[in-house]
Amino acid sequence: MSTFTTTDGTDIFYKDWGTGRPVVFSHGWPLNADAWDDQMHLVASRGYRAVAHDRRGHGRSGQPWHGNDMDTYADDLAQLIEHLDLRDAVLVGHSTGGGEVTRYIGRHGTSRVGKAVLLGAVPPLMLRTDANPEGLPIEAFDAVRAGVSVDRSQFYQDLSLPFYGFDRPGAPVSQGVSDAFWLQSMQVGLKGALDCIRAFSETDFTDDLARFDVPTLIAHGDDNQIVPIVAAGLKSAGLVKDATLKVYEGAPHGLVGSFREQFEADLLAFLAD
Repeated sequence: MSTFTTTDGTDIFYKDWGTGRPVVFSHGWPLNADAWDDQMHLVASRGYRAVAHDRRGHGRSGQPWHGNDMDTYADDLAQLIEHLDLRDAVLVGHSTGGGEVTRYIGRHGTSRVGKAVLLGAVPPLMLRTDANPEGLPIEAFDAVRAGVSVDRSQFYQDLSLPFYGFDRPGAPVSQGVSDAFWLQSMQVGLKGALDCIRAFSETDFTDDLARFDVPTLIAHGDDNQIVPIVAAGLKSAGLVKDATLKVYEGAPHGLVGSFREQFEADLLAFLAD
């Protein structure tokens, strides 16, 4: 099992497949690197080097009491990139992972980055404020905290339905996808899970997005029930200079079905451009 140890002593698990230009994947909450296996296999089979890690507190990485915040997540990503000496990397972040990628660029710049992809990502800010009326109210995130605290196993089972749009009338439902979501979610330590809710919902990435100076693909489903597009993808596309925006009609938050096929085609085209 491949791991490295961060400066604060946290062991971070990662996968490293293939050779070529590095494509580094950052996963969403409450998942782990396995969520990217299909896309990692896809790009590694096409001549790229696919790298993905389990965020601290998640999956097979360490579960420290401290450091479950967006700054530290970004610093962990920076240390992974430096550990593997990756250069001209394409950073791909989904949901919370998109926040991680965005904060990485905000804190560490793009000297090792050639392109970026934000998929269903949380920036610029999920929380509703006076300056961000399109965001979700704090009560929505309090409900997530309560669900995780009271019965996280049942909460994660229930969450898989809107996550993949399986709750929509006529939507094809995959029990296997829901089971995989639950399995990955149950590997998150409770402290890390709760801290990460604050990190993905209350972190303001506006200034970080302004620091993007590499080609950026922003992709978002317009039926995303977890990270609504109006407060996320549409706003981020207006803040990142010369960003390419892809809106997937009827697509949910999680990569599934035709949404997955569309994104993978767009990803390969963006990598080759």
